[in-house]
Amino acid sequence: MDKPSPMPWFPAWGIEFSESIDNPSSIVSVFNEWRPSDRWLLLSYHAACSEVRLWTVWSALRRREESGRMVARSPDAEFLRLISGTRQLSIAFERAGVSKGDESAWIVYIPDYDLGEDFGETEIHTSAYSDNDLFATRLIEHLGANLLAKRPIPSDEGLIRLGALETGESIEASSRENVFLTHSALADM
Repeated sequence: MDKPSPMPWFPAWGIEFSESIDNPSSIVSVFNEWRPSDRWLLLSYHAACSEVRLWTVWSALRRREESGRMVARSPDAEFLRLISGTRQLSIAFERAGVSKGDESAWIVYIPDYDLGEDFGETEIHTSAYSDNDLFATRLIEHLGANLLAKRPIPSDEGLIRLGALETGESIEASSRENVFLTHSALADM
C-alpha cells in the first residue's frame, strides 16, 4: 500500500530583521530592486499559516493566471490579495504585506508550474524550495536579515492581522488552518 507523501515545503523562507521595521517602503524597495522577478514577494510573517494554505493559494493564483482572471496586474500582488481574503489590493498590502513594527516576514517564490487538467494532476516539484534557495539567500543578505529555522504555523495573530478575527478573539488551534483557508476562499466574494 502506498503511503501518502507529505506536503512539500512551499518555497518560502522565514526571515528576521535586525530590528523592527520602521519604514516598510524602504524594505520593499530594496527587495524589489534585487528580486529576480515579480514571482517573488515579501509576506507578513503571521499571514503564511501553513504549507497547505500556501499551496492552496498558489493553486488559486495559477488558475486565475491561466484563465486571465487575475484582479491584480502581477502574480505577487494577486498572491497577496488571495492570502488576504479581499478583492481590494490596498487592503491586501495592509493585511499581508510587511508593516511598520514587523520583526519578521516570509520571502516567497511563486512557482509557475502548469496546472493539470483534472483534479490531482498538477505536479508539484518537491524541489521547489531547494531549487530557489540561492535566490532567497541573496535576497536575505540584501535585506540584512537572518534566516529563521521555522516553517509557517497557523496563529490567532495571523487571523487578526488578516481581519478574520477581532483583537482579543481566539480560535482553537485545531481549527485555525481551516479558518485561514476559508478566509482566502472569500477573496472573490
